Amino acid sequence: MAATAAETRMFLEVRRQLQSALLILGEPKEGGMPMDISIMPSSLQMKTPEGCTEIQLPAEVRLVPSSCRGLQFVTGDGLHLRLQAQAELGTKLISMFNQSSQAQECCTFYCQSCGEVIIKDRKLLRVLPLPSENWEALVGEWCCHPDPFANKPLHPQENDCFIGDSFFLVNLRTSLWQPRPELSPVEMCCVSSDNHCKLEPKANTKVICKRCKVMLGETVSSETTKFYMTEIIIQSSERSFPIIPRSRFVQSVITQCLVQLSSARSTFRFRIQGQDDKVYILLWLLNSDSLVIESLRNSKYIKKFPLLEDTLKADSSSAWSAIKVLYQPCIKSRNEKLVNLWESDISVHPLTLPSATCLELLLILSRSNANLPSSLRHMNSFQSPSVYAELSGSGGGVTQNRSTESSTALGLPQGPQ
Repeated sequence: MAATAAETRMFLEVRRQLQSALLILGEPKEGGMPMDISIMPSSLQMKTPEGCTEIQLPAEVRLVPSSCRGLQFVTGDGLHLRLQAQAELGTKLISMFNQSSQAQECCTFYCQSCGEVIIKDRKLLRVLPLPSENWEALVGEWCCHPDPFANKPLHPQENDCFIGDSFFLVNLRTSLWQPRPELSPVEMCCVSSDNHCKLEPKANTKVICKRCKVMLGETVSSETTKFYMTEIIIQSSERSFPIIPRSRFVQSVITQCLVQLSSARSTFRFRIQGQDDKVYILLWLLNSDSLVIESLRNSKYIKKFPLLEDTLKADSSSAWSAIKVLYQPCIKSRNEKLVNLWESDISVHPLTLPSATCLELLLILSRSNANLPSSLRHMNSFQSPSVYAELSGSGGGVTQNRSTESSTALGLPQGPQ
C-alpha cells in the first residue's frame, strides 16, 4: 500500500456464503477533497490531489467491479456501496482439543496466562464430549422405566478428558495427592493432613495458578477438576508451550465455542456469565462467514488498554476472518429486565467463564465495536460489533457499544440470523 498524507479509511466486509461485500470509504483527513475511486478485482485505488493510495486485497478475495450498487454517502462514515465478491471458504475452525490426534498421546496442561505446567505428561486414553447440560431431563422424558443414570454424575477416570461447552473435566487424583511426575502447581482449597480432600463451600473450590494467581477452574469432586478452556492450553508433551497473546487467545476460544454451539444446537443467543452465575454479557450471534479488511484502524483504545496491544498490526491494513455478534453489557445492574427475560428463555444458552475473563471479553468487544464505522456499531438497542479472530485453533475476539442492542465482531471467520 502506498500511503500518502491524504490517507482514507477503507472498510470492506466480505460475506463468504453470500458472495457479497460492503465497502465503506471514509473521507480523507483533510476533508472536502475531490477523490477518484477505482475498484479492480484484486485492489482498490483512491486518488486525491495530494497523492494516490492503493490497497491490495488478500489473494483469496476477488471483487466484481461491474456489480457496484447502492452508492450513498453516510455522514461520519463516508461512501457506502455494495458489490459482488468471491472469497474462498478456506479457513476452518480447529477444535480446541483435537480428539483424534490428542487421544493416546502424552499431553501437558499449561496455564495460558503465564505458561506454568499444571499437569505434566498425562496420557489421555479417552477424550470425549459431554452431553448437553439437560441430558438427564431428556432421559427422564424418553425412558419408560426408572432413570438408570439417576444420581450418577459423569466424572472422568484417571486417563480421561471430558469436554464441555467451555471447560475440560480431568481426574486429578494422582496429580494432586501423590508425589509423581504429574504433580500439579495449582492451589486446591482444602487438603487435610492425611491427604484426603474435604470439599468446602463453593466459594472455596477455585483452582488457582500458583505462579500468576489466575483462576484456572473449579473442583467438582474430590478427584475431578473443571478447567476452563479460556485459561488452559493442552499441548502434546513433545511440543513447547506456545506463546499466544491473551486477547487473541480469548477471542479464538470464545469464537469457536459460539460457532460450534450454534451449529450443534441451533442456538444463536448466549448468556456470558461468571462462575458465580452473575451475567456479564448478553450476546447474539449473527453470522460466522465474514472476512473483514480495513486500513487505518483506530489505535487509541489499544494504547489505553495493554490487553489489546497485540491487535495493532505493524502495517496499515489488515484482514481477519470474523464472526459478527450483537451484544449488551450487563455489568453494574445494566439491562436487568433484559437479563431476566433471557434467563427465562430456554432458547438462550448459558456460557460460563471465570469472572475476570468475562470482563476481558467485554473489553475486547468494546474495542472491536469502537473500530467499526459508526453506522455499523448499533442495531436496534444492541451494540453491533464484529469480532475478529485468527483461526489458528487457539483464540477469538469481540466488540461492544452503548445502546440496548449493539453489534460487534470477534476475531474468527464467521453475520445476522
